[in-house]
Amino acid sequence: MSHEETPLPSEEGARRGSPGEVLRVFLKLGLTSFGGPVAHLAYFRDELVVRRRWIGESSYADLVALCQFLPGPASSQVGFALGLLRGGPWGALAAWAAFTLPSALLLLVFGLVAGSMSGVLGTGLLHGLKIVAVAVVAQAVWGMARTITPDRQRISIALGALMIVVGAGSAVGQIAAILFGTVAGLSFCRDLAVTRRGQLGFGVSRGVGLACLAAFLLLLVGLPLVATWSGLHAVSVFDAFYRSASLVFGGGHVVLPLLQAEVVGPGWISNDVFLAGYGAAQAVPGPLFTFAAYLGTVMQAFPNGVAGAVLCLLAIFLPGFLLLLGALPFWDDFRQRPLAQAAMRGANAAVVGLLAGALYNPVWTSAVFNARDFALAVTGMVLLMAWRLPPLAVVVILALGGVLLQLL
Repeated sequence: MSHEETPLPSEEGARRGSPGEVLRVFLKLGLTSFGGPVAHLAYFRDELVVRRRWIGESSYADLVALCQFLPGPASSQVGFALGLLRGGPWGALAAWAAFTLPSALLLLVFGLVAGSMSGVLGTGLLHGLKIVAVAVVAQAVWGMARTITPDRQRISIALGALMIVVGAGSAVGQIAAILFGTVAGLSFCRDLAVTRRGQLGFGVSRGVGLACLAAFLLLLVGLPLVATWSGLHAVSVFDAFYRSASLVFGGGHVVLPLLQAEVVGPGWISNDVFLAGYGAAQAVPGPLFTFAAYLGTVMQAFPNGVAGAVLCLLAIFLPGFLLLLGALPFWDDFRQRPLAQAAMRGANAAVVGLLAGALYNPVWTSAVFNARDFALAVTGMVLLMAWRLPPLAVVVILALGGVLLQLL
């Protein structure tokens, strides 16, 4: 049995923590996780797999692969599931609230005061935060590759997934890479040892899961009908954000074109206001789906302001969580089957390739433009991987480094 297939003791049984503990840990992550969904998954792995050992490496990779299959914000879905695992339903809500509210509140305030980051200081801070993501994702790729791709079969699957992601360059490529890994795992990983994985104990019954799937479909079909029949603007807004999140794979950046069509097209928000908010969303930690809080704040018609922010936040996160809760009751049993384990080995290897592709684009291409940027990124990698500094310390150091580069 290889090391990556050995479940940690903490995977046995149900919950071994409290909602308060989940709240504290995810508030730290919500305040420091810059760089988009791929970087968030790297932060989660460092804090919850490596440091706190809430879940084993293999099970974490399984969970990431599952959430990559589902529409919605993958990193927020992973965080929601980890909160559920650690602290039950209140832990799931605590994880979502703590990870989401810091960036949502910042964008709400930005929408209210129409401020923006500008000048050398603002530009430098934003650039430094992007370089932080390079270091964090590089650390995650290296760490996951060492444990999840220990043999030539899975290394080759990861390479194939990388080629697909780089060649396609879209959310479709991400899904195709995971599907490729799943099929390749069935073909090349069936001879590996079958292992009994620990039951993760999410505590969601099959009845609850089926009810969540039914609720997802009911809202997806029913909201447009109710909006048309009632003529209520609030229902139309909720429908627009719910439908956008229900039909998108790949996370925040992919949902932006859909949101732009939904809110700019009918004249709810001007395109200039939309783009200004998108720029501000790059400067805050946490999930990019909190951009919905800004859009709800600056709507020209009621509900807007705080009420609009709350409405749009609930609408954009709800479908992804309903789908996740619908899938979790069946996932633990599924991952025990020999063929399923072969498929998941391939899918997990594909996740490594997907992360490697994302390390280049968009993480590297949006942050490293010259030799000085490269030197700062390598500095972050050394601080994380050799000196093992906490991610928060590296965030501060590289953000200040970004300002310094702007002044030189």
